[in-house]
Amino acid sequence: MARYTGPSWKISRRLKYSVTETGKELGKRPYPPGQHGQRRSKISEYGLQLQEKQKVRFTYGVNERQFRKTFNEAKKLVGPQGENFLFLLESRLDNLVFRAGYAKTRRQARQFVNHGHFLVDGKKVDIPSYRVTPGQTISLKEKSEKLSIIVDNLESAVERLGFVDYNEDKKAFTYTRFPERSEILSEIKENLIVEFYNR
Repeated sequence: MARYTGPSWKISRRLKYSVTETGKELGKRPYPPGQHGQRRSKISEYGLQLQEKQKVRFTYGVNERQFRKTFNEAKKLVGPQGENFLFLLESRLDNLVFRAGYAKTRRQARQFVNHGHFLVDGKKVDIPSYRVTPGQTISLKEKSEKLSIIVDNLESAVERLGFVDYNEDKKAFTYTRFPERSEILSEIKENLIVEFYNR
């Protein structure tokens, strides 16, 4: 299954969850899209598990194969599998570029990484799914530092999470640690995703 590139607002409305984490999608029309969007329907236990999985998958913009692979890798780590799974997804380069404020959305961050604007510990990395380990530093290429879209995004960045240590002078940031569970995706019930894959 290929990565979804369609309208994200429709996905958010269908899942009743903001996949861009802004909440704008549900502001005007907080009901599913389509002719029968306002009908009430009971969701089965399987449906709830699937819905929770889709919320996370569309939030991080990964395809099913990558998603399952990351979930299996989380099994090998010490600690709750669901939390470890979210921490691995948060460690993706495109996600961290978004978290640091270089991009307004994860899709935009993915494009910036694909176009080779970022260095990880001084080496060019253009793979959005590259997993950053705590302690690594991500910086802009010298040629990319003056790109107006990135400059504007950095200037409008209001707040950064605790695991991203941004250096304004160098326009670089360090991924200091894995996030704490309370810092990310507070509405997600990761235990339902674990149940979905362990059926």
